[in-house]
This record gives sequence, structure tokens and C-alpha cells, in this order.
Amino acid sequence: MNQPQLGRVVMVIPTYNESANIEWIIGRLRSAQPHVDVLVMDDNSPDGTGKIVEAIAERDPQVQVVHRTEKAGLGAAYRHGFRVALDQGYDVIGEMDADGSHQPEQLQRLLDAIAEGADLVIGSRWIPGGSIVNWPKSREALSRGGNLYVRLLLGMPVKDATAGYRLFRRATLEAIDIDTVTSTGYVFQTDMAYRTLQQGLTVREVPIEFIERERGDSKMSKDVASESLKLITRWGIAERAAQLKRLVGVRGA
Repeated sequence: MNQPQLGRVVMVIPTYNESANIEWIIGRLRSAQPHVDVLVMDDNSPDGTGKIVEAIAERDPQVQVVHRTEKAGLGAAYRHGFRVALDQGYDVIGEMDADGSHQPEQLQRLLDAIAEGADLVIGSRWIPGGSIVNWPKSREALSRGGNLYVRLLLGMPVKDATAGYRLFRRATLEAIDIDTVTSTGYVFQTDMAYRTLQQGLTVREVPIEFIERERGDSKMSKDVASESLKLITRWGIAERAAQLKRLVGVRGA
């Protein structure tokens, strides 16, 4: 099916033990955007999530599931899903969570921004009009602080680089060379935005209302957050070293 003006659009949804949410979120997405296809990347969920999607796919040809053999992290699931979508010829490839935190009813905002020429669109919590629901102040402070750290260290003009509600143009993923991306956890989101900007492409943020999950368990942990901070710090040091080298080169010339 085709999304007017955009070509074929698919949303990649990674899952691990999302049996309580997956049918509900796919139903909402297919209702809100009937022209958008769904690709579920299931990391061998022991709760039967993959089987639920198989049953949905039998009724709806715009839904498909890839059964992965292990739980290898968010970034690995998205890389695999993006590669499948590229190989299937999709023109716009998106990502969203299965737990309802990313509302399908707000996907049109992202689609409009892609149609207006953006190469990557991020559904942002931390720009005017964006918001969060049911988060404690401590988690909000952690997310805002983490994004500020990213902006200062990497020089990225993105307010919500860690957000996971996104649309990429096919050409963007090809320019990034998705097969060379190695980040696996939640730092994958920052990595993809950083690579897009390094290619000189346009990143646009649109406001969304982010709703904390009500069913199932969050996949975020202290170890995941620690991995993200370590990698971002390493990238930031490398970026600052490169800037210094360029500055010394200019002055020497």
C-alpha cells in the first residue's frame, strides 16, 4: 500500500514479551494510518508475542513478523528491521515502541514533516508542544539531563536525541550505511541522529505526547543507561579532538 506523496511506508516495532500490548498497538496503528505497513521484529519472546503477530498477519497482509533467535538489544533489532524494510523496497521506514508510549494517532505529524522534506523526523518530548505523561520527576530530570549532555558533548542541535518515535527516508538509511552501525542499546537512537547530521542531512523534531507504559515491563535499566553515557562520552571526546585538529590545521595554513 502507498502513503500519498511518500511511497511505501512501514513502521518497525521491536518486541520482547509484549503479548499484553502488541495486538492493541497494531490495531491502533492500522486504524490511524491504513496505508502504513507494520513490521514486527520479535526477539524470540517466551510469552508468545511472535505467535500473536503471526495470527494478525494471517488476517492482514500489511502486517508481518520476523522471528529473531535471540534478545540482542534494541539497536540490533532495529538494524535488522531496517535492512528487511530496505530489501523490500520501502521508501519511508519508521520506528516506534510496542507499549503505547508512542501514540499511532500522532504519526501523521511525523509523516507531514517527511513530506515537507526532512530526512529524519523525531517525535520529541522536549520541544514546545511536546510532553510526557506518568513519569516521576526523577526520570524526567534524567532524560532532560541526558539530552543536554548529548547536545553539549556532540554539538547536536537536537532536543530529544534519545527519542524512539521516528521516520527515516530510505535515502537517509542508505547514506548512513545502516549495516555499519554497531550500537545495540538505547544509545542506538543518539547514534542514528548523529550519523544523519554528519551526512549533512536534515533532522526535524515534531512535538508528541509520550505516555509511560501501563502494561508489561520496561526494558530500560541502569546498565543500559550506563552503556549509553559511556559511548556518547567516547564520541564526544573524538568529536572535540577532530574539531581541535581542524582548528590547528586552519591556523597553520
